[in-house]
Amino acid sequence: MCEYDGKQFIGIDLHRQRSVIVCQTDTGERLSAVRIVNDPVALGLLLQKAGPNPEVLEATYGWYWAVDVLQATGATVHLAHPLGVKGFRYRRVKNDVRDASDLADLLRMHRLPEAWIAPPPVRELRELVRYRAKLVAIRSGFKAQVHAVLGKAGLLIAVSDLFGAEGRQQLQKTPLAGPYAQRVTSLLHLIDVLDAEEAVFTGRIGEQLREHDGYRAIQALPGVGPILAAIFVAEIGDVNRFAGPERLCSWAGLTPRHYESDTVVHRGHITKQGSKLVRWVTVEAIQRKTTTKIAADRMRIEARRGKSIAKIAAARKLLTLVYYGLRDGEIRALAKDAA
Repeated sequence: MCEYDGKQFIGIDLHRQRSVIVCQTDTGERLSAVRIVNDPVALGLLLQKAGPNPEVLEATYGWYWAVDVLQATGATVHLAHPLGVKGFRYRRVKNDVRDASDLADLLRMHRLPEAWIAPPPVRELRELVRYRAKLVAIRSGFKAQVHAVLGKAGLLIAVSDLFGAEGRQQLQKTPLAGPYAQRVTSLLHLIDVLDAEEAVFTGRIGEQLREHDGYRAIQALPGVGPILAAIFVAEIGDVNRFAGPERLCSWAGLTPRHYESDTVVHRGHITKQGSKLVRWVTVEAIQRKTTTKIAADRMRIEARRGKSIAKIAAARKLLTLVYYGLRDGEIRALAKDAA
């Protein structure tokens, strides 16, 4: 495979079970196209035949193991951004070889839309944070089912937290019979299991971030506690990869769409292209509590543009402070705000 002495550009269309690898010269001539079963040893052996310092591009499904193998062989690895190459799906003829060839072409011509390759420690932290978020989402679904069962029975328990100590006591006294009672009992058991698992992963996240200066700094922001701060740190990763806070806001999908052609310019709703978790925690934080300056700006914008636009504008201002907190290990604007 790839018997060529010059610089090689390699496109890998990575899938769950099999992948296609296409090798090209620096002039675009195809050297080979090989389909392999996903295996670290097989991928490493193929790349060893690609000459010194090949540049490798791959699609993004399950890329962790592939990046580690490719970097271990000495290749310069690039990760294709899925939004930047989605135009491939609109071709009349689409197959894995064409996709891998087009990826290699984009890399060779320096027109590749790239995604950031997170280092292993960031990936591990993301795994913990995202799994904890998944547990919380599943638990919320189970709690909603309990409310649904009570609604079917026409029962209303007047407590602030149905799943707290007082709420549990009221549930035990609730006159449910047959499958309704069985379902509520099962749901409460599953909620208890998820509570325990969520507590375990919360502890592990805290241990990993105990010495992180940015993690401690952004918790000084009103509305940002240990959990939200952990999501910011894990999802953003190395904040220095962003040239400024406006780039971070754009990456999080909190900036408006922009369409311009000739004399026509349209700016629409926010793009929502980026980390869904970062976007959610930013809006969640400003809904809880925020700084005096952001609150004043939000009220001023709300008077002119409405609640939704003001909320997103406030979220961008908060994310700007998060950027400086992660970058500098402190947020100097908070001291000015307090003064």
